[in-house]
Amino acid sequence: MTKIKRRVNLLMSPACMARVLVLYVTSEGHTGRIAGRLAARLEQGGIAADLHEVKNAMPDPAGYDGVIVGASVHYGHHPARLRTLVRAQRAALAGRPGAFFSVCLSGKAHYREKFLRQCGWAPPHQATFTGALQYSKYGPFKRLVVMGFAWMGGHDTDASKDYDYTNWKAVDSFATAFSKQLR
Repeated sequence: MTKIKRRVNLLMSPACMARVLVLYVTSEGHTGRIAGRLAARLEQGGIAADLHEVKNAMPDPAGYDGVIVGASVHYGHHPARLRTLVRAQRAALAGRPGAFFSVCLSGKAHYREKFLRQCGWAPPHQATFTGALQYSKYGPFKRLVVMGFAWMGGHDTDASKDYDYTNWKAVDSFATAFSKQLR
């Protein structure tokens, strides 16, 4: 059984709203923050958004007018379990407006492109958002590894605090662009 956070804009009748499923996989929670921001922006535009963190299964996208999927890159890869689930649902995903966002500290699009090729899904809306360094959420080993990657990438290495590099205006613009497909 899957658990969905139902977000409903109470200013409009839910029966006449477009419904969007916002799926995400997160490790330390930052991708979940981005997914939540997308859902909130859709709702502000009069679209009902169901926010769902993917663990081992995902809801059937066939019951939605559109689907947004997002995941972060860790050690050069998106989560394998998400790739498996998207592959299994690609026919349902292809039959409706779709979007994919990738969260990557380097901000490089090639991770997103590789993931979508492996899934066999080509949503019309795609974006890569720069993520965050959340040193406070890493264990000792991961903190050292991430500090090394951060140093090589020219990012902050002071592990006594966390850093958010996300361009939130770009996240809002992505939600706006996606919502135009539903009208």
